[in-house]
Amino acid sequence: MYISKLTSKHQASIPRAVREALGLEAGDRVQFLFSEDDGRIYIEKGPDADPDVAALEATLSAEWESEEDDHAFGGL
Repeated sequence: MYISKLTSKHQASIPRAVREALGLEAGDRVQFLFSEDDGRIYIEKGPDADPDVAALEATLSAEWESEEDDHAFGGL
């Protein structure tokens, strides 16, 4: 079992052993699957992003991830 702690932005690090087992590299996507049968959450490597979507995400991330925005919208 591996444990990770959430940051104030609700982010968590994926432990090295899990990253290696899934073949994850920086920038890879992960997807979380909820099993209603057993109430567990499963993580797996996600699909590659569409290049156009990736460019849009990069633009929005740079534009909307700032301390000012966190302060202004943090309680929403």
